[in-house]
Amino acid sequence: MRSFVHALPKVELHVHLVGSAGIDTVLTLARRHPEAGVPTDRAELERFYTFRDFDHFLKVYWAVQSMLKDRDDIHTLVVGLATELARQNVRYAEVTVTPYNHITDGMPGDEVLAGLTSGREVAAGMGVELAWCFDIPGEKGLEAARDTLAFALTERPEGLVSFGLAGPEVGIGRAQFAPFFDAARDAGLHCVPHAGETSGPETIWSAVRDLRAERIGHGTSCVEDPALVEHLVQKGIPLEVCPTSNVRTRQVASIEAHPVRQMLDAGVVVTLNTDDPPFFRATLEGEYLAVASALDLTHSEVARLAENAVLASFLPNPRKTALLEEISSVLAAV
Repeated sequence: MRSFVHALPKVELHVHLVGSAGIDTVLTLARRHPEAGVPTDRAELERFYTFRDFDHFLKVYWAVQSMLKDRDDIHTLVVGLATELARQNVRYAEVTVTPYNHITDGMPGDEVLAGLTSGREVAAGMGVELAWCFDIPGEKGLEAARDTLAFALTERPEGLVSFGLAGPEVGIGRAQFAPFFDAARDAGLHCVPHAGETSGPETIWSAVRDLRAERIGHGTSCVEDPALVEHLVQKGIPLEVCPTSNVRTRQVASIEAHPVRQMLDAGVVVTLNTDDPPFFRATLEGEYLAVASALDLTHSEVARLAENAVLASFLPNPRKTALLEEISSVLAAV
């Protein structure tokens, strides 16, 4: 199964750029910016980077964020992610970027864009196509929403395909962001808010009804509401499921206890993703293997998960067809 999963051409739909920073990338940034106070010794950095709890995750996340000063740092981050994706035979990824955080930290918008563009070009040379989702940090409110939308629509970099909403869910209503999602949709961007990761089904309902979500980030709690599950199935709304992330943040007890089995049995379109992979000791190949083992999936069922991600992506149809044909070839060779 391990060699089969590696051979599958894979698509990642839910990975945060800052959260994708692995040890090698962070080591480069820490040595470039020693004033940030992040360990510059590999062994010490690995201890710092060993995930303990959600508060520690946030500490490390913001430490990485603090070292992003200019286009070179963004470029380093993108190339580090692309290198890891290429190693796992991931052909395409839709990467969540939060420009508001970079700009409010003092980085000019054109520096953000330059780093994304140059990093994307290097990724393409590795055989990895990157697309961008610009997301609102929901905890920062309507000002962040306005600024994120304005930046997305004014700058519109090559590869921008979607508009998202992340951050804390509890106490951060989805409906207040509806005008911004409407404007993004009118401008041709797809709508992919987070919902149902740390809150109940009502947040997913709001994302679907108020934000007219085309995909849902996480959606873990949907199984608590059979009517919602039925709606997701009928409308074909895919979920960007991140099993290891949900375990590490203690939303579920284990992969075996994850509701992904219920989702699949109900006919929900499930895609597997990593969220913030190095922080959670996750890889996309590892997600496939963990779910396959926990649910005792066949090769055909694992291939279907890979197909789901292709179909749920915002790739043009010819690219989807080519990847689906390659998945079929890999499956036929088993």
